[in-house]
Amino acid sequence: MDLRKLKTLIDLVSESNVSELEITEAEGKVRIVKGGGAMAQAYAMPVAAMPAPAPVAAPTTVAAATAPAPVLEPEVIHAVKSPMVGTFYRSATPGAKPFVEVGDTIKQGETLCIIEAMKILNEIESDKSGTVTKILCDNGQAVEYGQPLYLIE
Repeated sequence: MDLRKLKTLIDLVSESNVSELEITEAEGKVRIVKGGGAMAQAYAMPVAAMPAPAPVAAPTTVAAATAPAPVLEPEVIHAVKSPMVGTFYRSATPGAKPFVEVGDTIKQGETLCIIEAMKILNEIESDKSGTVTKILCDNGQAVEYGQPLYLIE
Protein backbone atom coordinates (compact mmCIF):
# COMPACT_ATOMS: atom_id res chain seq x y z
CA MET A 1 0.00 0.00 0.00
CA ASP A 2 1.23 3.48 -0.84
CA LEU A 3 2.73 5.27 2.19
CA ARG A 4 0.90 8.52 1.37
CA LYS A 5 -2.42 6.69 1.22
CA LEU A 6 -1.69 5.02 4.57
CA LYS A 7 -0.78 8.38 6.17
CA THR A 8 -4.00 9.92 4.84
CA LEU A 9 -6.05 7.06 6.31
CA ILE A 10 -4.33 7.46 9.70
CA ASP A 11 -5.06 11.21 9.66
CA LEU A 12 -8.72 10.59 8.78
CA VAL A 13 -9.13 8.09 11.63
CA SER A 14 -7.37 10.31 14.18
CA GLU A 15 -9.53 13.33 13.29
CA SER A 16 -12.84 11.45 13.23
CA ASN A 17 -15.05 9.60 15.71
CA VAL A 18 -14.06 6.28 14.11
CA SER A 19 -12.02 4.15 16.52
CA GLU A 20 -10.98 1.39 14.11
CA LEU A 21 -10.63 0.99 10.35
CA GLU A 22 -9.66 -2.14 8.41
CA ILE A 23 -8.94 -2.23 4.67
CA THR A 24 -8.00 -5.26 2.57
CA GLU A 25 -6.37 -4.79 -0.83
CA ALA A 26 -4.41 -7.00 -3.19
CA GLU A 27 -1.08 -5.93 -1.61
CA GLY A 28 -2.19 -6.72 1.93
CA LYS A 29 -4.40 -5.82 4.82
CA VAL A 30 -4.21 -2.61 6.90
CA ARG A 31 -5.84 -2.13 10.27
CA ILE A 32 -5.80 1.30 11.93
CA VAL A 33 -6.83 1.48 15.59
CA LYS A 34 -7.19 4.75 17.48
CA GLY A 35 -5.63 4.54 20.94
CA GLY A 36 -6.85 6.18 24.17
CA GLY A 37 -5.41 9.54 23.07
CA ALA A 38 -5.61 11.05 19.64
CA MET A 39 -2.89 8.86 18.23
CA ALA A 40 -3.68 6.21 15.67
CA GLN A 41 -1.69 3.04 15.15
CA ALA A 42 -1.52 1.18 11.87
CA TYR A 43 -0.86 -2.51 11.40
CA ALA A 44 -0.16 -3.98 7.98
CA MET A 45 0.18 -7.63 7.13
CA PRO A 46 0.41 -9.57 3.88
CA VAL A 47 -2.82 -11.18 2.73
CA ALA A 48 -1.35 -14.69 3.10
CA ALA A 49 -0.70 -14.13 6.82
CA MET A 50 -4.23 -13.00 7.69
CA PRO A 51 -5.85 -14.96 10.52
CA ALA A 52 -9.46 -16.08 10.24
CA PRO A 53 -11.84 -13.47 11.69
CA ALA A 54 -13.14 -14.27 15.16
CA PRO A 55 -16.90 -14.42 15.71
CA VAL A 56 -18.30 -11.22 17.15
CA ALA A 57 -20.99 -11.30 19.82
CA ALA A 58 -24.00 -9.04 19.39
CA PRO A 59 -23.76 -5.91 21.57
CA THR A 60 -26.02 -5.83 24.60
CA THR A 61 -28.20 -2.84 25.30
CA VAL A 62 -28.16 -1.02 28.60
CA ALA A 63 -31.37 0.41 29.98
CA ALA A 64 -31.37 4.21 30.09
CA ALA A 65 -31.46 5.87 33.49
CA THR A 66 -34.80 7.36 34.48
CA ALA A 67 -33.36 10.80 35.31
CA PRO A 68 -31.58 12.62 32.49
CA ALA A 69 -27.90 13.27 33.09
CA PRO A 70 -27.00 16.93 33.66
CA VAL A 71 -25.63 18.62 30.58
CA LEU A 72 -22.16 19.96 31.33
CA GLU A 73 -20.58 22.53 29.08
CA PRO A 74 -17.47 20.95 27.55
CA GLU A 75 -14.17 22.67 28.24
CA VAL A 76 -12.49 24.09 25.18
CA ILE A 77 -9.18 22.25 24.96
CA HIS A 78 -6.96 22.54 21.90
CA ALA A 79 -4.23 20.04 21.04
CA VAL A 80 -1.08 21.38 19.38
CA LYS A 81 -0.02 18.59 17.02
CA SER A 82 3.35 17.74 15.53
CA PRO A 83 3.67 18.93 11.93
CA MET A 84 6.37 16.33 11.22
CA VAL A 85 8.14 13.16 12.31
CA GLY A 86 11.19 13.80 14.45
CA THR A 87 12.58 14.12 17.96
CA PHE A 88 10.79 16.36 20.49
CA TYR A 89 12.80 18.81 22.62
CA ARG A 90 11.29 21.14 25.23
CA SER A 91 14.26 23.55 25.26
CA ALA A 92 16.69 25.09 22.77
CA THR A 93 19.75 23.38 24.27
CA PRO A 94 20.30 20.51 26.70
CA GLY A 95 19.99 21.73 30.28
CA ALA A 96 18.35 25.02 29.27
CA LYS A 97 15.00 26.20 30.64
CA PRO A 98 12.06 24.71 28.68
CA PHE A 99 10.18 27.05 26.34
CA VAL A 100 6.91 26.51 28.27
CA GLU A 101 5.72 24.74 31.41
CA VAL A 102 2.28 23.52 32.48
CA GLY A 103 0.27 26.54 33.66
CA ASP A 104 2.10 29.07 31.45
CA THR A 105 -0.05 31.53 29.52
CA ILE A 106 1.05 31.64 25.90
CA LYS A 107 0.22 33.67 22.81
CA GLN A 108 -0.37 32.47 19.28
CA GLY A 109 2.97 32.23 17.46
CA GLU A 110 5.01 31.68 20.65
CA THR A 111 7.61 28.88 20.44
CA LEU A 112 6.55 25.77 22.37
CA CYS A 113 9.27 23.27 21.48
CA ILE A 114 11.73 22.10 18.87
CA ILE A 115 11.39 19.04 16.66
CA GLU A 116 14.61 17.77 15.14
CA ALA A 117 14.14 16.12 11.76
CA MET A 118 17.07 15.11 9.55
CA LYS A 119 19.52 17.18 11.64
CA ILE A 120 17.37 20.31 11.19
CA LEU A 121 15.91 21.97 14.29
CA ASN A 122 12.34 23.17 13.64
CA GLU A 123 10.72 25.53 16.14
CA ILE A 124 7.08 24.60 16.73
CA GLU A 125 4.88 27.58 17.47
CA SER A 126 1.51 27.70 19.19
CA ASP A 127 -1.42 28.00 16.82
CA LYS A 128 -3.66 29.26 19.64
CA SER A 129 -3.40 31.58 22.63
CA GLY A 130 -4.26 30.20 26.05
CA THR A 131 -2.89 28.30 29.03
CA VAL A 132 -0.77 25.16 28.70
CA THR A 133 -2.69 22.46 30.60
CA LYS A 134 -0.64 19.40 29.71
CA ILE A 135 2.62 18.46 28.00
CA LEU A 136 2.08 15.13 26.27
CA CYS A 137 5.67 14.26 25.25
CA ASP A 138 8.92 13.68 27.08
CA ASN A 139 12.12 15.49 26.18
CA GLY A 140 14.03 13.48 23.55
CA GLN A 141 10.97 11.40 22.60
CA ALA A 142 10.35 10.43 18.97
CA VAL A 143 7.08 11.94 17.68
CA GLU A 144 4.92 11.18 14.67
CA TYR A 145 3.14 13.47 12.24
CA GLY A 146 -0.13 14.67 13.78
CA GLN A 147 0.76 13.44 17.29
CA PRO A 148 -0.56 15.79 20.01
CA LEU A 149 2.29 17.56 21.82
CA TYR A 150 0.53 20.05 24.12
CA LEU A 151 -2.98 20.70 25.38
CA ILE A 152 -3.98 24.39 25.53
CA GLU A 153 -7.11 25.65 27.24
